[in-house]
Amino acid sequence: MNEKMNLFAGRNLVIATKHEKEKVLAPILEKQLGVNCFVATNFDTDELGTFTGEIDREEDALTTARKKCLLAMEHSNCDLAVASEGSFGPHPSMVFVHADDEILLLLDKKNNLEIFVRILSTDTNFNAAEIRSKQELKEFCYKVKFPSHALIIKKSKDDFTDILKGITSWEIVSTKFDEMISAHGSAYIETDMRAMHNPTRMNLIEKTGQKLADKINTVCPKCNTPGLGITSVKEGLPCNLCSNPTHSIISHLHECQQCDFIKEIMYPNEKETEDPMYCDYCNP
Repeated sequence: MNEKMNLFAGRNLVIATKHEKEKVLAPILEKQLGVNCFVATNFDTDELGTFTGEIDREEDALTTARKKCLLAMEHSNCDLAVASEGSFGPHPSMVFVHADDEILLLLDKKNNLEIFVRILSTDTNFNAAEIRSKQELKEFCYKVKFPSHALIIKKSKDDFTDILKGITSWEIVSTKFDEMISAHGSAYIETDMRAMHNPTRMNLIEKTGQKLADKINTVCPKCNTPGLGITSVKEGLPCNLCSNPTHSIISHLHECQQCDFIKEIMYPNEKETEDPMYCDYCNP
């Protein structure tokens, strides 16, 4: 096994999850890093926030993932941890399209390393609606890939006094809907975004796992520290009509977190000029 793998080979790694993410993460991390993965069974990640809103996530996704790692380490007496955190809502550049923003973080106390990756994807069934009829319920279920993807039903968007999660049966969601309508006059249905109830999200978490392993296995050529990756981008790709700089990416900067090594990769999107439609001068 080469030197870059020696930081992790044979070590125990705790996966901070209660939503079965280890099913897709453990095989990748064990194969690519040589670690022994396990789950902290006495640690509840919902303490840091729930998708349904009973407990608000107080901090950003990366900070929350870091807290998950630290708490899982504390509960399991382990110095190496991985945690995932997902955020759902409008895509930052396509506001009418839902997106899944997944962050996966590896924290290594022994070597003072923090390595994370992020994937932003529009491949998500994330949705919610106030439903008032069985026809609306059927249409919503079809749109969000039910029953392979579970549902949550409650009285209203911000009322958690009567809530049922992880529904994968039409009989159950239909009966609960009737109860809600009878008791409250309305029902609020949303997709269950917990990983074990959402195959689409679980697939994306698997992709972040592979991306993390690839980044960890990319080492600094100067000091051999794992995790060399993009730390910033530079805009300024020239317009192919007027040659003025545009806001498109001209280069990626890769920096080592342990030494002063910096590498600039020019034209990462495999083009050296930009279409005039993206030029503030040609298309103001």
